[in-house]
Amino acid sequence: MGRGKLNPGIIRDIRQLDPDRRYSYADYMKWQFDEYVELIKGKLFQKMSPAPGREHQRIVGDIYREISVYLKNKPCEVYPAPFDVRFPSPDAATDEKTYTVVQPDISVICDPSKLDDRGCVGAPDLIVEVVSRGTAIRDWNFKYNLYQEMRVKEYWIIEPVDRSVTVFVLTDEHKYLQTAVYAEETTIPVSVLPGFFIKWSDIFNTR
Repeated sequence: MGRGKLNPGIIRDIRQLDPDRRYSYADYMKWQFDEYVELIKGKLFQKMSPAPGREHQRIVGDIYREISVYLKNKPCEVYPAPFDVRFPSPDAATDEKTYTVVQPDISVICDPSKLDDRGCVGAPDLIVEVVSRGTAIRDWNFKYNLYQEMRVKEYWIIEPVDRSVTVFVLTDEHKYLQTAVYAEETTIPVSVLPGFFIKWSDIFNTR
């Protein structure tokens, strides 16, 4: 996987990485292997192995399409994975001081100043993660805590097996409030996009 020009220290095999080491975005930019990985506070996580299944990809694609159509000619933008979201250290927004880089399944960003050629710097307004085999603990634990800490305004966790959508919205106290769990035919409002909703049946292909 290419992440920039070749440079000294380039890593071509994920097995060359030390899982106990703390890595930065500067390190991440030197990795030229096929696997997609994420960093959470410097800790290395493989994005998904094996590759995501067909149902996972269909759900991501359907949600992306619904949001993309709605946002046409609007200021917010939506991106599906792979798309790097970087959370720099508060004291310095440099590659060397950025220890968290994630690739949410879907990211909605309404502040254009957060976007650059490499992805997003700072918290998206909405993040959607579709749980796959091996990602449940990360999505419900590590990423839940990370997105809350970084003040992502709205976080959806989608469980394809249970056909459920759990929605968390950031309160004024910067804590997530679980607003609902949708597990049957209904419409699901997107709080950061007032007036917009997604049908549960469109997510789980029950039409």
